[in-house]
Amino acid sequence: MQNRIFQNTCNVLRKEIDRKIGIMDENGAVIACSDEMKIGQVSEKTPEVCTTGEIKAFGGYTYKRIETYNKVEYFVFCEGEDKMAKGYCSILGTHFMSVKQYYDEKYDKNSFVKNIILDNILPGDIMYRTRELRLSVDAKRNIFLVRSHKNSDVSIVDILQNMFPDRTRDFVIRIDDRDVAVVKELREEEQVDLMQIANEIRDTISVEGMVKVSVGISTVAENIQELSKAYREARIALEVGKVFDTEKNVISYDNLGIGRLIYQLPTTLCELFLNEVLKKESIDVMDSETIYTIQKFFENNLNVSETSRKLFVHRNTLVYRLDKIKKLTGIDLREFDDAITFKVAMMVSKYLKSQKERDND
Repeated sequence: MQNRIFQNTCNVLRKEIDRKIGIMDENGAVIACSDEMKIGQVSEKTPEVCTTGEIKAFGGYTYKRIETYNKVEYFVFCEGEDKMAKGYCSILGTHFMSVKQYYDEKYDKNSFVKNIILDNILPGDIMYRTRELRLSVDAKRNIFLVRSHKNSDVSIVDILQNMFPDRTRDFVIRIDDRDVAVVKELREEEQVDLMQIANEIRDTISVEGMVKVSVGISTVAENIQELSKAYREARIALEVGKVFDTEKNVISYDNLGIGRLIYQLPTTLCELFLNEVLKKESIDVMDSETIYTIQKFFENNLNVSETSRKLFVHRNTLVYRLDKIKKLTGIDLREFDDAITFKVAMMVSKYLKSQKERDND
């Protein structure tokens, strides 16, 4: 369908440009041309020579590479190596990309779903376009947001498309250089373990692409209109997990707990809370050994004997450390209410640090 639209464009432009013009795919195969005899011909040299977006001339033709997100999409070409051919190529590049954008918006399901999750489409248009593209309105769907820890040349999109090959039900959508969203349709007859799917995504990308990723899991969207909400949940899961669960790389929105609440609070309110709770010294003055002791104490449900055993220290040593913490902060971690207060204070302090680091970046 898209190639036919490209060919119609070439036929129209042929009346205005008295030269052979056309467009190639990423492998150098002609997919549309004003001279239809050239369709299907392959120029292996084109992808090798046109490695950047600059206009290149060789073999009697001028070429321009078109790409998005650093991924080659097409090569436009025009007969001739003169200045006019270069000008035509610049115009062709812009024109064909406009045609592709129009096609994507009107016919491409992937682009339509991307516009929904990014809130780039009016709510009133969603139902009309859903029926026009023959998508299920009320199908339950889930979003897995895959975020690479650093930029990579490996195409995570290709790996995910192999994992989710059903292009009519599941959609793999590139958001930016590091984020890829998987919109997975959940069929009623299937028993789906969302955490298992997320773990498989992480492990497959790690093995096949040698790329470390984190995966955020949304709640289930009951209909297609709720996909934007599900995408926000998956994104919040990754952002909150980065602050409070740094050791985890698969995070579900359903399991964020109190971290989700803290993440949505204004920083001024968080600072006020810390000042009220920690009447003496702040958490920042504690050394790494003290912080580690507190974490182990919480992990062992405030049990002094069990914690001292896990820390390989005498029980009296642990009691001494807890007394020291009480003197520093005014909070006795052996008291349940105080322990809860201090746990929240630690999380709030962590959140504030992350916000300051983000502001500095």
